[in-house]
Amino acid sequence: MSWFKTRIAARLAVIAALAALTSGCFQPMYAERKDGTPALREKLMGVELVPVSLPNASREARLGVEIRNALAFKLYGNATGLPPTHRLEMRLSSSRASVLLDPATALPSVEGYTLYASYKLVDVGSGKTVLTGSTFSRVSYNIPGSYQRFARARAFRDAEDRAAQEIAENLNARLGSFFAAGI
Repeated sequence: MSWFKTRIAARLAVIAALAALTSGCFQPMYAERKDGTPALREKLMGVELVPVSLPNASREARLGVEIRNALAFKLYGNATGLPPTHRLEMRLSSSRASVLLDPATALPSVEGYTLYASYKLVDVGSGKTVLTGSTFSRVSYNIPGSYQRFARARAFRDAEDRAAQEIAENLNARLGSFFAAGI
């Protein structure tokens, strides 16, 4: 029995030694750097958010503003950042589909909403595109009844808002990882 305990203790000591050796390799993503390079927060504050060009008063134009505002808060912490070093351009599209139909009325009881965003990050100094990609958000919402039109419209709008927040979160994470990688 004691041989077994000493073997486990030896394995734990090896694991602790390996953990101690690699502990200096990790740095938090948003930590201040001591080597003089700008911190990630400062790099993200240099991203200019270009308004999404969509027809005025359309649902997607409202979502473009929603995504832009949420992303500005995530990147800057307020409405404006530092002088721009990069420019983020986005294009949006969306789709809706019935997921479940009520067998009695053949009307949808659950619908799905998908919001797609393609983006490119352009270096302001050189005008070159440094990052391109796309992201999407798929959300569902319940329709409480066939005669409750306002409730259906409100559920749809809430689904749009949730999708816009998720797109902003995805873009924030992708921009953060791009600037943290130091490319």
